[in-house]
Amino acid sequence: MAVPPLIPLEHFFDNPEKAGAKISPDGTRLSYLAPEEGRLNVWVRGVAGDDDAVCVTHDHVRGIRGHSWSRDSKRILYAQDQGGNENFHLHAADLSRPGEASVDLTPFEGVRAGIVDVPYHDPAHVLVSMNRRDPQCFDVHRLELATGALELVAENPGNIAGWHTDHGGRLLAASAQTPAGDTEILVRDGEDDDFRSLTVYPNEDGGGVYGFTPDGTALWVGSARGTDLTRLVRLDLATGEETEVYAHSEVDLGGPILRSHTGELLAVITMVDRLEVVFFDDEFERKWGQAATMHHGDVAGVSMDDDESTWVVSFDDDREPGATFLLDTLSGDAEFLFRPRPQLDPDTLAPMKTIRVPSRDGYTLHCCLTLPLDLEPEGLPLVLVVHGGPWARDAWGYDPEAQFLANRGYAVLQVNYRGSTGFGKGFMHAAEHEFAGRMHDDLIDAVEWAVESGTADRDRVAIYGGSYGGYATLVGVTFTPDVFAAAIDYVGPSSLVTLVRSFPAYWRPFLQGSWFRFVGDPGTEEEPNEEVVADLWARSPLSKVDAIRTPLLVVQGANDPRVTKQEADQIVAALGERGVEVEYLLKDDEGHGFANPENRLDLYRAMERFLAEHLGGRAAG
Repeated sequence: MAVPPLIPLEHFFDNPEKAGAKISPDGTRLSYLAPEEGRLNVWVRGVAGDDDAVCVTHDHVRGIRGHSWSRDSKRILYAQDQGGNENFHLHAADLSRPGEASVDLTPFEGVRAGIVDVPYHDPAHVLVSMNRRDPQCFDVHRLELATGALELVAENPGNIAGWHTDHGGRLLAASAQTPAGDTEILVRDGEDDDFRSLTVYPNEDGGGVYGFTPDGTALWVGSARGTDLTRLVRLDLATGEETEVYAHSEVDLGGPILRSHTGELLAVITMVDRLEVVFFDDEFERKWGQAATMHHGDVAGVSMDDDESTWVVSFDDDREPGATFLLDTLSGDAEFLFRPRPQLDPDTLAPMKTIRVPSRDGYTLHCCLTLPLDLEPEGLPLVLVVHGGPWARDAWGYDPEAQFLANRGYAVLQVNYRGSTGFGKGFMHAAEHEFAGRMHDDLIDAVEWAVESGTADRDRVAIYGGSYGGYATLVGVTFTPDVFAAAIDYVGPSSLVTLVRSFPAYWRPFLQGSWFRFVGDPGTEEEPNEEVVADLWARSPLSKVDAIRTPLLVVQGANDPRVTKQEADQIVAALGERGVEVEYLLKDDEGHGFANPENRLDLYRAMERFLAEHLGGRAAG
């Protein structure tokens, strides 16, 4: 077979030409991300054509990764941090003054802000959350876009993790965490009233709030009460009783699609092997059907104007990322807008397959497998790519890392190990106290499947991942050092003890339901829980650093607030003390993952060279 062309890694990882298109609420303009001076910024054009496109933000330091419109279509809103520190500020670009710098609406040092709601009936304001008063909790303020004036709407008593507004923009519900780590839903009749407890969901039963129903008498909630799989329910505000609305037979609810300003249920989405949509509104189903005919991929994003007549639709496809169209749902006319990466030829990219692998103790592991194009799928070098979280999942669709690695000649295996979301509460909670235990066994079982099926060469298997995936990488080379011929740890923790103690302040009130339940509470340095500390240390790669003999590349952002630089430094230092060479790629202007394109390119050049040296794959000359 002919060897496929070597695709420049810039085509995968440099800035896209265009991405993230949205339509203004009034339906007259389109916004999208595109580079200005090497950084992604927001551009705006008329719906009729792009001859009048103008850049309205001018961030030439870190670039912008997402944006939204104000309700009156007069401003672009976006969040930005400094060097990856995750203290996001809310910025606004006034479209009447596109040449001017954006305004920082929350200019408070060391404070993290986020949008709670962009009220439909109050376009002059947005609701924002900020931890300005107390670093550990977020109060809600009404923010005037024109002046930046703030008005306190609700003060967080310390246990509220999420705030919810009704269709009038009133803050009438909240999600709190109990001391036991369960989810308590609080409601009130008016913004001058006190919150009352409506119901408590045990930790494993979910209780995620999606919004208010149209009549304002209930909440749309994701619940696993009495079932293994999360389903959509209607939670009555007067009684706290549930009414089931939708349940899938195999996977958890992905989420509802609600009409933004009324809360009407339009559809429900789930992900099995591909995206599945069940409709609850005939007109919305008709429009979605129009959209779905424009491309063979899955509908991945829809932006609608206020009357829902004009849609911007983007698609997810394993071999063609982000194809985006403009759809007039009244006439049915469709216009192709852009492909984010037009340099990529879909015919040169590899299809992704979804497979199921049995674990040694009887679970079904949903996996994604990407094989090199035009190569015999036998005895290939394999890269096991471990997703972060661990409360996340891999799914079918375009994955730049998988495509990059497959193009270099590697089989790419992505495993939804226990603890991954979407496959039921039993599967997720089977990960409790199984870090470096059965969670890792699942990864090894998937590797064994790949070897025994003949796909992978046992002597040429690498492991790579970011965040939890970086931890899994370090576990791989310490707990199972004979399995892997190369390893790449990207912002991964080396010690569970120092990791938990260094989490951001605003995570600490909510660790009981997440890290403490799944991993353990080590206490403070002044008052440690010695038994838990011993268990966490035993599950930490740093405790078994003497076992490392696999070539290792460590990648870290110096400003990472989640997995701090200490985690990388201490594993590199420990190896140095043993005289073991380890590659260390550190970027001073990055946090938990690399946002700046030159840093991303450095990462993947290092990965390309490193894997070619140790697994025998291809690399650019």
